[in-house]
Amino acid sequence: MADRLVPLKDTRLLDVKLGQLPSWIAMRDFTPSGLTGAVRRGYVRYLNKYISVKKGGIGGISMVLFGYVVVSYIWNYHHLSK
Repeated sequence: MADRLVPLKDTRLLDVKLGQLPSWIAMRDFTPSGLTGAVRRGYVRYLNKYISVKKGGIGGISMVLFGYVVVSYIWNYHHLSK
């Protein structure tokens, strides 16, 4: 059962071999709706892993706060460097 073949389209990036990478990238959906769906799936995975847990900690919220600080610094770098 563990050796069952998964189609290349449904394979995760970490499971793709280096020789299969160009064809795997070609199978991705780069339309606006495909990118929106990917962001939505990532958000749901993040939400289920760090926020909606029985024993929650500060890890998920601190990651969001850290991301906000980094993005704010990048946006204001030109102003701050003067």
